[in-house]
Amino acid sequence: MSLQKAKLDADFKELVNRVRRGRELSNASFEPIYYLVFQPNLILEVKRQTPAWVARLKNEGWNEVHCFSIAQAIQEILQHDPRRALWLMADGKEPQNWQRTNESLTNALQNGKAIQSKLEALLQSLDGRKDAIVLVTDLEALHPYLRIGAIESQLQGQFSVPTVFLYPGSRAGKTSLKFLGFYPDDGNYRSVHVGG
Repeated sequence: MSLQKAKLDADFKELVNRVRRGRELSNASFEPIYYLVFQPNLILEVKRQTPAWVARLKNEGWNEVHCFSIAQAIQEILQHDPRRALWLMADGKEPQNWQRTNESLTNALQNGKAIQSKLEALLQSLDGRKDAIVLVTDLEALHPYLRIGAIESQLQGQFSVPTVFLYPGSRAGKTSLKFLGFYPDDGNYRSVHVGG
């Protein structure tokens, strides 16, 4: 595990350098979207490292480091969904009907683009702030409901501050990613990928 941890640390250092260089680009069409790609077996290690990475980013000059947790966003959305009582009643009748449960939760998350709206609101609140950066964490919580690539593509043009997605998966070629290492390759990312 120590070799994997060392690679993860080296990948984060490279990511920070790329984000810093991206800040210096004057190309108006460049959206500062970055993916730190790591093997799914390192999910817990990434969670352990995240506070240190936040501190490092602050030391590098990003005074506003915002963590956007996909897991927390999903929890908030599902907790406040008006269908929650119905779901709990149906779950009580058939507690192991996972297909129906997953379909209901997928519909709740896709309906109205709930996660996308939460992330978009954060990005809009940071527009114009030169020392802000966003870390999007807990992407594994999207399984089996959504893929982050779909959310990213819907937010095209909204990324006014560097946004780093901590992506459990693997690279498939130069521009494609495999979510959690077992989903089909997805080449629809408009971002810089580091690691993997």
